[in-house]
Amino acid sequence: MDAVADDLSAGVPVALGFECPIFVPVPVDSLRLGMARTGEGNRSWSAGAGTGALATGLVQMAWILERLHDRARDAEVFIDWETFWKARQGLFLWEAFVTDRAKAETHVDDAAVAVSCFVRSLPDPPAQNAISETRVLSLLGAAVLWSGWSNELDLLRTSCLVLRAPASDATGRM
Repeated sequence: MDAVADDLSAGVPVALGFECPIFVPVPVDSLRLGMARTGEGNRSWSAGAGTGALATGLVQMAWILERLHDRARDAEVFIDWETFWKARQGLFLWEAFVTDRAKAETHVDDAAVAVSCFVRSLPDPPAQNAISETRVLSLLGAAVLWSGWSNELDLLRTSCLVLRAPASDATGRM
């Protein structure tokens, strides 16, 4: 956290991914409530592992974002890649989808898998977006609001970039 806050304070652009579902679909059709997001396949946000990660990740996001905001108040937060890319500064937030055969031995290894996935997606991460939903409840948006980075209520209805890590070997190497 110190290194990220220092980079943000120095005007260095930072991309930070969270490995948990950070937005969920809110379909019009009540029969689709709780169903997988478009692109998740058989790893639904609403299944056991997804809900556990979502609950833990929500409080972790809020905690991390609050502390970063306290340390780097002048930095902007971004959920849209194009806006972040043009600004060339600030904090870009995204979802890391590391599951199934992409999982490595440890959480630290999973983080390395996510970072590798992000780096491989450059220079156009949105071209690799794995999840497509139009009506969402953004837990990321709620954490951004709660932490004081923004007061834009539209963030509660804004999806974000989701990068799905491809299958890897047991060590987390690609």
